[in-house]
Amino acid sequence: MNPITQNEINKAAWGACDTFRGVVDPSIYKDYVLTMLFLKYISDVWKDHKAGYEADYPDNPELVAAMMQQESFVLPEHASFDALQKRRHEAGNGERIDKALHAVEEANGDKLRDVFQDISFNSNKLGDEEQKNDILRHLLEDFAKPALDLRPSRVGNLDIIGGAYEYLISRFAATAGKKAGEFYTPAEVSELMARLVDPQIGDDICDPTCGSASLLMKCGRLIRESTGTKQYALYGQEAIGSTWALAKMNLFLHGETNHQIEWGDTIRNPKLRTSDDMLRHFDVVVANPPFSLDKWGTEAAEVDKFARFRRGIPPKTKGDYAFILHMIETLKPKTGRMAVVVPHGVLFRGSSEGKIRQKLIEENLLDAVIGLPEKLFFGTGIPAAILLFRKSKADDSVLFVDASREFEAGTNQNALTPAHLEKIAATVSARETVDKYAYRATRAEIEENDFNLNIPRYVDTFEEEVEIDLMAVREQRQALKAEMSDLETRMKTYLKELGYGA
Repeated sequence: MNPITQNEINKAAWGACDTFRGVVDPSIYKDYVLTMLFLKYISDVWKDHKAGYEADYPDNPELVAAMMQQESFVLPEHASFDALQKRRHEAGNGERIDKALHAVEEANGDKLRDVFQDISFNSNKLGDEEQKNDILRHLLEDFAKPALDLRPSRVGNLDIIGGAYEYLISRFAATAGKKAGEFYTPAEVSELMARLVDPQIGDDICDPTCGSASLLMKCGRLIRESTGTKQYALYGQEAIGSTWALAKMNLFLHGETNHQIEWGDTIRNPKLRTSDDMLRHFDVVVANPPFSLDKWGTEAAEVDKFARFRRGIPPKTKGDYAFILHMIETLKPKTGRMAVVVPHGVLFRGSSEGKIRQKLIEENLLDAVIGLPEKLFFGTGIPAAILLFRKSKADDSVLFVDASREFEAGTNQNALTPAHLEKIAATVSARETVDKYAYRATRAEIEENDFNLNIPRYVDTFEEEVEIDLMAVREQRQALKAEMSDLETRMKTYLKELGYGA
């Protein structure tokens, strides 16, 4: 049997979306396709492992049954993908799938609690009963195709399934327009942020607005690649229920079992707390929060029991600093470091934001400001910046990097190549001024600029225009005029010889 490739699985999984196209909006059907991929994967793993145990212990079904109860995911017989697929021609596909998901949730206790509660295959979003049954029959048939046989004995590497999941999420993000920013940070931006915070073995890593958890997993992957171990813990919180469920499934499919992902509003109700009800602290905090969120919770901020807003309360209609202040409050006192994506207004807006910014700089928490190109993020064309903060710094300088002009242009989205990422990461690591690209500013210089962090104030990207020699231009014009006059005279002669003109 030829080994399956990542590309083949990606293609087959994306092909399963054809069932919905033109009938249901991508922002809705993504949840159905991704949930079905999850169910198909755990069903195939269950089937594969059971077949292996039965081959090893053919005369001991009790032992096989006991061993199956120790699997990562327990699968009730009637809730498997195969059981659903066998009955696909009967009425009631939606109800059967919902019941199966509920049974899987029940059988797996804390692991999958509430993960499927925000999705219903029996929903009228899929049309009337007849259309819905037909769509779901096609979906079950798509996932039953040989290309989506996800048994470990066939696909080998666990991450091939996680890779397919991540591929689907990125494809959905590209088609979902503005809503995509709620669940997905472009892979190269996640990669860059992970490199900038340099996660280490034993780190506790948190994303308080974790979306589908791709940024968290990039941090974990860096540790695995550099150490070969999984000695780290991932934490996150996500406000949107269906996106929180995506994150849970995504982490499990990538084999990330050491995680705690909570569902709720990080500002109004931070759920990652210690046993004595204080905010939990982390070595690394990374996030791509919603840009300038309106109605983010000013009322709650005024009476915040965690004192996150003691430096000031951000404006009611712009929640950027609410997320920044929350993240800073959750950093460990010595090792804490964080990277956050922000719109450029965060760098220079005045009023309460200006006062908060000043205090963060005076406390020597800000480490670097990196300007990114426009059109990198789904759903917005505006350029963004990454702010790096550290609890422990060698001096009080701030590095400014203008990486906004170097990117790979695309039709709708721009992208950062590995070379661009390497240049940014190396520049931040070196912390040296680079002509027209980076500038290391002293505290005094930032104070002189009234704590305004607008990058062009520090990084001069002005290119001198070549001086124009007006006398030389005049001489060229006169030479051209003489040449034209000569051509006119010759043309007249030729026309006369051919019998045209007087």
